[in-house]
Amino acid sequence: MNRISQIAINDEGFLFDPLTGESFTVNQTGLEIIKGLKESKSEEEIIESLTENFEIDEETAKRDFTDFIEKLRSYKIL
Repeated sequence: MNRISQIAINDEGFLFDPLTGESFTVNQTGLEIIKGLKESKSEEEIIESLTENFEIDEETAKRDFTDFIEKLRSYKIL
């Protein structure tokens, strides 16, 4: 099972990992990405959501997505 599905989140960007007991705070962009991942959305769908909800260009959205995914990997969430 994907660990991301077990992460608890709230609307303010507070994340809790019940497996490790660790908690994290993310900004609204990170929250949008986490929600998309939990809903099994594709990378393209999440990037589209970022461009629409935050009024940023596709290149910026891709960079934000990639950077955030790397951060999740560094915390062993992905």
